[in-house]
Amino acid sequence: MARRGMPLLAQWSSRVFSVELDGAPCYFSIEEKHRGAEVPRVFRKIQKRDRCFSLLVCGSDRIRRAKFYAELKEKLSRVLPPECDVSPMSSFLPDVRGSLIKGYFLKDNSDSPSQSEGLLRDLMRHDPVLVCSYLRGEDGQLWTQHLWSHADSQTTETSKEYYVVNSEAPQYHPSALNIVNSDVFYSFEEAYEVLKKCGDIIPEATSVMELLPSRAAARRKPDFPVIVVEGLDATGKTTLTESLKDTLGATLLRSPPQCLSLLRARFDQEPPLIRRAFYALGNYITAEQVGREGSKTPVIVDRFWHSTAAYAIATAVSGPLCNLPAEGSDVYRWPSDLLQPTLVVLLTLDPEERKRRLRDRGQGKTEEEQELDHNQLFRLKVEEAYRRISGPACVTVDASPSADQVLQQVQLLIRSKCHL
Repeated sequence: MARRGMPLLAQWSSRVFSVELDGAPCYFSIEEKHRGAEVPRVFRKIQKRDRCFSLLVCGSDRIRRAKFYAELKEKLSRVLPPECDVSPMSSFLPDVRGSLIKGYFLKDNSDSPSQSEGLLRDLMRHDPVLVCSYLRGEDGQLWTQHLWSHADSQTTETSKEYYVVNSEAPQYHPSALNIVNSDVFYSFEEAYEVLKKCGDIIPEATSVMELLPSRAAARRKPDFPVIVVEGLDATGKTTLTESLKDTLGATLLRSPPQCLSLLRARFDQEPPLIRRAFYALGNYITAEQVGREGSKTPVIVDRFWHSTAAYAIATAVSGPLCNLPAEGSDVYRWPSDLLQPTLVVLLTLDPEERKRRLRDRGQGKTEEEQELDHNQLFRLKVEEAYRRISGPACVTVDASPSADQVLQQVQLLIRSKCHL
């Protein structure tokens, strides 16, 4: 996938558009000349009186763009008529990294679509959005896209129209074009820059930066082995890590580190770009702690970069399992400036048994863990992303036997791979 900056409108007719329908992307593109192509699925069930619009968030500041996009859906639900359906959408140049822009697709079947048009025109005057309307041809099948523009402080539709046509699914899921250093961070510097730019809008970002280690400290190689234990909630991580700490005489650390615990609730409210940068920097703080403690004892870490990346990738990529970036993709590579563990153990458990354990615990769960509980597909994507991460890869251990049996299995792994 090539990386090159391109103005949004310079290659507008080369862009592909994706609308989320039933949890999976549905694609269409545009042409300057109609060639009798099939009507995209997005438009096939549109009623005759319905009007369709798209809004794409296109400001130049990616921090403010991310926050505005996150706030836009709530704003639309508040100001648009209740008969207006809103679906996530995006626009991208196929295979061009960094070309993805996000927005929403609107289907208005109210009696007064002019009300929606007026609201969208007002949005466009004050906010970083690009608006298009979609019109049905007289034959009831042909659809055209009209890009709105500014003229003398009035928002108008351009005279240029494009024909809307069906588009095959691209080689890469569109979100995969923006995962690197947006959903998953691969260097201290990239995550740091995001939080640094948040200082004027999120005061807590300054508190995080004050806790950060030096770059060298985050990749210092310890004298003793470092064993990371990964897995979904209720797979037995806490029991195993505590047992390993006792049997190995090890230091037990957790990621995110304790020093960030009071800030997590604040950053969990932020859009993915900011939230993921916060958790990425948490890994570097943990790495510095590992390097320090690992000079004295073996170190056990309850979750680390694998969790940060696996959940982010599974959340960013909608639709079926096959939409995940292919095995070997650079989205699964370990950050070059982050300390690498000696061994990573991934605990797996039958979904029903995991749910039973969660019910028995009866404790509050994060939004992503709640999603795991009711969305089998999301769980499968998280587990598959875990398995695809390399440098080091996870060693899978079945967590369904007793805690003592799981401990014995992991001890055998440690002896063979860590020489302890």
